Amino acid sequence: MALSLYVDTARWRAHQKSVLDQFPGLVPVCKGNGYGFGHERLADEAIRFGSDTLAVGTTYEAARIKDWFSGDLLVLTPFRRGEEPVPLPDRVIRSVSSVDGVHALVGARVVIECMSSMKRHGVKEEELGQLHAAIEDVRLEGFALHLPLDRTDGSDAVEEVIAWMDRLRAARLPLHTMFVSHLRAEELARLQQQFPQTRFRARIGTRLWLGDHEATEYRGAVLDVTRVVKGDRFGYRQQKAASDGWLVVVAGGTSHGVGLEAPKALHGVMPRAKGVARAGLATVNRNLSPFVWAGKQRWFAEPPHMQVSILFVPSDAQEPKVGDELVAHLRHTTTQFDRLVDR
Repeated sequence: MALSLYVDTARWRAHQKSVLDQFPGLVPVCKGNGYGFGHERLADEAIRFGSDTLAVGTTYEAARIKDWFSGDLLVLTPFRRGEEPVPLPDRVIRSVSSVDGVHALVGARVVIECMSSMKRHGVKEEELGQLHAAIEDVRLEGFALHLPLDRTDGSDAVEEVIAWMDRLRAARLPLHTMFVSHLRAEELARLQQQFPQTRFRARIGTRLWLGDHEATEYRGAVLDVTRVVKGDRFGYRQQKAASDGWLVVVAGGTSHGVGLEAPKALHGVMPRAKGVARAGLATVNRNLSPFVWAGKQRWFAEPPHMQVSILFVPSDAQEPKVGDELVAHLRHTTTQFDRLVDR
């Protein structure tokens, strides 16, 4: 019995097609844990819809995926001098975010990242003049801009790209291809209309693979159910049951990513209040699990184990049975399933 990822394959692929139709020349992104689907599955999907390029996070991911995808592989993490060398085929394209990095990649295929308002990494405007000599020794595949998701200052993403296009043109650098991230379809169309000689290629992961939330569902199988009455001791720490009910052992633990949560940016009073409430409950060992039974998210009876979680289901709810599956609200990018089931 397992933690399973169920995929409504027809619906999932219909969503992929809708994104591909909106973003001609899209470069699908397959990084991390493969957005919850795994690298091999996403490489197969990219081959199925005819992508010529697949973006990956690191050189180590490129080394694994190269045997599953025969097209170009774009490594998104910028090259740094002194990094551990990883044997890779010539079809791998390296991102580079410094003039020094370009000089160090003689003969390589490169995409040069420009410093955007993300302020994460990239070549700065004042360094563009130094790129002329550097790009003579590499095979330049284009420039790239990684843009922020939110623009709380009211700025315009298209204007930011245009400003960089103007800087690159003023520096007499080639503008045949620009890779961009986090633009809407209408924004990309505006740019393509204004710069018809440049090919804009959107690098998209989350929107492509996870944009239709109803196409996928995690479920954990019930492995054991034990009746307890108020005051019974249980578990590793021998806590007391707060009331009558059942201890439900369900597939899915820390090795799957259950119980792990990435920090979130909270906006507004209500989300912050809920965050404070959750933190307060956690101090008295009350943690809400991602598993749903009888229409309610159920509490962890104790912190999740490595491969299973123990939940407490009160006696006023229906008793779960071994073999039942509980829907689990899990974050795809931090979850490892035991099996994937196409429906």
